[in-house]
Amino acid sequence: MCGIVGYVGFRDVSDFLLEGLHRLEYRGYDSAGIAVMSGDEIVVRKRAGRVGELSQFVKDNPVKGKIGIGHTRWATHGATTDENSHPHYGGNGEVAIVHNGVIENYDSLRRKLQQLGYVFKSQTDTEVIAHMIAHHLAEQMKLEESEPSVESCLRAVNLTIDRLKGTFGLCVLFRDCPDTVIAARSGSPLVIGVGKDEYFLASDASPLIGYTKDVVYLADNEVVVLQPTGMKIAHRTTGSVRPSIQTLDQVSADIDLGDYPHYMLKEIFEQPTTIENALRGRLDEEEATAVFGGLNITAQQLRTIDRVVLTACGTSWHAGLVGEYLLEEFARIPTEVEYASELRYRNPPMGDRTLVFSITQSGETADTLAAMRECKRKGHPTLSICNVVGSTIAREADGGIYLHAGPEIGVASTKAFTSQVTVLTLLALFLGRMRHLSYPAGKRIIKQLKAMPEKIEEALKCHDRIQEIAAKYCGFDNFLYLGRLYNFPVALEGALKLKEISYVHAEGYPAAEMKHGPIALVDEKTPSFFIVPRGGIQPKVISNMEEVKARKGAVIAVACEGDEEVARIADDVVFVPDVEEYLQPLVCAIPLQLFSYHVALMRGCNVDRPRNLAKSVTVE
Repeated sequence: MCGIVGYVGFRDVSDFLLEGLHRLEYRGYDSAGIAVMSGDEIVVRKRAGRVGELSQFVKDNPVKGKIGIGHTRWATHGATTDENSHPHYGGNGEVAIVHNGVIENYDSLRRKLQQLGYVFKSQTDTEVIAHMIAHHLAEQMKLEESEPSVESCLRAVNLTIDRLKGTFGLCVLFRDCPDTVIAARSGSPLVIGVGKDEYFLASDASPLIGYTKDVVYLADNEVVVLQPTGMKIAHRTTGSVRPSIQTLDQVSADIDLGDYPHYMLKEIFEQPTTIENALRGRLDEEEATAVFGGLNITAQQLRTIDRVVLTACGTSWHAGLVGEYLLEEFARIPTEVEYASELRYRNPPMGDRTLVFSITQSGETADTLAAMRECKRKGHPTLSICNVVGSTIAREADGGIYLHAGPEIGVASTKAFTSQVTVLTLLALFLGRMRHLSYPAGKRIIKQLKAMPEKIEEALKCHDRIQEIAAKYCGFDNFLYLGRLYNFPVALEGALKLKEISYVHAEGYPAAEMKHGPIALVDEKTPSFFIVPRGGIQPKVISNMEEVKARKGAVIAVACEGDEEVARIADDVVFVPDVEEYLQPLVCAIPLQLFSYHVALMRGCNVDRPRNLAKSVTVE
């Protein structure tokens, strides 16, 4: 859950490293640092706090060089201090490394290194790796009675990796091989940018945009040696690897704020476009179905599937809950949604006709990846719904569906959620038309889906009204979010958004479950947010609203345009377009996203970089 950047070439490395860390700050922002080959030594500049503080420190204390590595941290071991910031030196400064991941056996390795005389200056697991590499390099120099070479440095890295248990993405500088960066990955992503007489390295592609369009995604257990004159990749068990160079198709505008004050607001307002992108080329009106190009599973195989398991974490799990309702209603396939963190350690009965879908924005979520690998190991077809092209889950799944939502920089996911729900609706249509869904029903769904970008545009017009409501309620410290059927997952997602960026306690429930415990929380200090658009059981939810009002609880309602009954009961109401029940999560999520955004601003919170959170959870 950290960001790594690296460079070898002819540019002034500090500028690239700092710009790259700014772009990666959503992955971790407790502290940041860079290490640069400057003359005959490795010079480190690092600071606790945001990348901006590091930039000012480097401006006041400049360091020049053409080769370097950088890191922005999300703490796993040790407090947020200058000493615990990366990069870390190994030995007496002959090695410097940055690391993303968790080393599970670091404590025993640390004790052994201390017995050998190594002095630790931090509480991190990373410093263990740095000292181990320095130790193995020194041992080789004694045996060979020679100066360090690229080959001996590579052996030191491999010998160290042999001792590590856990996950890592590593990037290493060597004082005595000043034109070389060595990187390795096991469970933590690294991507290499290929230029002319230069190479870039990063945890994801965002720092590479504008510098190169050619990238190589490093696979697990691969180690790469980067020098201005070339790149060599080897798998640690199978040997030399011929790199597969892919084209990076993002444009720099995708990661620029434009006229928006925050990425979260920008990404909320991008949703008409991202939903349109998720639909583009996937609607077959002639056959009244959806079309997918990358499932890599035949229609005959899909017709034999008798169970679907959707596995995900966080917001993606909420999208999966909507997907469960969609798949069971339209495709009539029994569907379960599993927390990936639980599924990876469980052994549930799953027959040979179970299809597993991993849902993830980043494609690097550690628990989701581990759950998918476990299901794959047991022979189940594993597909992914993913946003990041070339990510580990996208590459390791048997097939899948890309969201095409563009980079999502804000830590609190917004556009990815609605894109995931859109893709799951397409999937339900696709599987439904293979089974029980009629041609006219398929045509109706396609017509309604095509109208959704415009409906989302309409929903976004609630922005000013939501701002007024947020101003009224931003001082409250507890909220209930309540919905039924398709809108129950929306209630969960709305509560999560408020918790994530406003640090306000909120709970989501099915509205009918309120009477089974949560109603005890209702008083004049606990507003209830009801998602109550028109539908078959709307009268039931309205009754729940009346119960809250009877107990002096404030009621905020999301309702369909012109719904006077809801407006009469609620203290505050925000209207969204009237759409079919199965599409209501798309329009109802919008005001909840905006509400959390404005409450966070009014409470003085950092909207894009909420405390304790990182965008891509690549550690367990």
